[in-house]
Amino acid sequence: MPDQLVYAMEVFLNGLMSGVLYSLVALGFVLIYKASGIFNYAQGVMALFAALTLVGIMEGEVPFAHLIRGATGIDVSHFGWHVPAVLAIVLTGVVMVLFAWLVQKLIFRHLVGQDPIILFMATIGLAYFLEGFGDIMWGSEIKKLDVGLPQGINSLIDRTTDGWFGYGFFIDNLDIVATIVAAILVVALVLFSQYTKHGRAMRAVADDHQAALSVGIGLNFIWVMVWSLAGFVALVAGIMWGTKSGVQFSLSLIALKALPVLMLGGFTSIPGAIVGGLIIGVGEKLFEFWVGPMVGGATENWFAYVLALLFLVFRPQGLFGEKIIERV
Repeated sequence: MPDQLVYAMEVFLNGLMSGVLYSLVALGFVLIYKASGIFNYAQGVMALFAALTLVGIMEGEVPFAHLIRGATGIDVSHFGWHVPAVLAIVLTGVVMVLFAWLVQKLIFRHLVGQDPIILFMATIGLAYFLEGFGDIMWGSEIKKLDVGLPQGINSLIDRTTDGWFGYGFFIDNLDIVATIVAAILVVALVLFSQYTKHGRAMRAVADDHQAALSVGIGLNFIWVMVWSLAGFVALVAGIMWGTKSGVQFSLSLIALKALPVLMLGGFTSIPGAIVGGLIIGVGEKLFEFWVGPMVGGATENWFAYVLALLFLVFRPQGLFGEKIIERV
């Protein structure tokens, strides 16, 4: 088999793995948009905040230590304990649920009935507030996140492909774990929305708020539940991305990479977020592999947006999105 084709197969597999990580972030957008019609600009910052909180709990860091030291001169940076990863993830999940309740209670409950652009602007404000609050709470330095996930080259795939093609593929164990977790998450969310009472209520609210209210569905509860689910998805994405590249400000920017995923998959489709992520992941890697060297490289920075823009021209609702028909 030609060497170029073998290398392309490795790039393809790595693209699939990268696409799954994009999809994890896109899932948070879809959940909130599907139930409330709000495009949540703060989803990426939620992933950053969740990862910061997880590291802080695991390492026994004192929240607002910088603020306390600045105000009193007393250094109380650590409690002196280390919390096991599983317990820390559970506690961080509780924090994200509390965050969801506060967001609904203090912000969006007062914006019911406002134009979508007002709700979108509110999420932008929320994103910048949460980013600054996270820095004050846990500090702005780059943090290492290690919850025990395997990392490094997968030796089984390396040996197998070396035997088949004479060249061992480099596939990161962390990307494989992320793929499995994302698959489980998608199946669980689809089953939840299709076959549970609260899932059906969520879909009813997404279809028509007034009709849902008329049959006794509590909008506040549903929105808190949806923001909590989005917070949980942000936590999972924060763990994967934080383990891969460290917990730092750039983690919040992964939300921008989820935008073309949403354009391709559709803003209202959970499976669409996964398919869109895979297309973007594979597309940008293969484009960089084949075309990048001809144009000076760095095509991964813009390829996804150009692809999404072209796709919008022919199918604005995305592959799995619902086409909204308004009758006058």
